[in-house]
Parts: sequence; C-alpha cells; structure tokens
Amino acid sequence: MIKVIELSGILDGTQVDAFHQQIGEALETGASVILVDLEKVTFMDSSGLGALASAHKKVRAAGKRLSFCSIGEQVKILFELTSMDQVFEVFPNREAFDQTVLSGAVS
Repeated sequence: MIKVIELSGILDGTQVDAFHQQIGEALETGASVILVDLEKVTFMDSSGLGALASAHKKVRAAGKRLSFCSIGEQVKILFELTSMDQVFEVFPNREAFDQTVLSGAVS
C-alpha cells in the first residue's frame, strides 16, 4: 500500500510533531511505501530537514520505503548542501514516482 503525505508552507520546528505523527500513522496502517510530496513547501529549516532524516531512518528500520517528490528550489539546495540528495530517494514529480514504483510493484 502506498501512502502519500502532502506537506505545505514552512517545514520547521512547529510542523515537525505533526509530520512525525503522519509517518507513524502511515506505518501503523500498513503502508509499505510512503511518498512525501513537498511541492507546496515554501521553506524548510534544519529542524524540518532533521524531521525528514528521522522519518527516513524510522521507515527504513520498519523495512518500508520512503520517497520524496516535487521539491522546490530552496529544498533542493538544502538537500544538496547537506548531501541528503544522495541519501533520500527523490523524484521530480508524482508521475515519475508512479512510473517507477508502480511499474516495479507490478513486475
């Protein structure tokens, strides 16, 4: 089962708890793949990045897959500066995610 989490606005310390809750709920409901859509995120600080890294670790520890898509320029730069673009699975958009993941799930 694929669960999509859409984040929006500013991803900072004030949003971290809600994001962690969404990740926990996705895992509890049996999601094997979690896609975090960052298209509507306008800004992310270090606590937001830390939340994504923590979620990545938690999801992988559960034996599941966490992907990100539709990252904006500010988030892309943050990922590149911290080398998280080498750690996270990032897709340009949902269509690219669907093509890769759904075709992989079928075969």
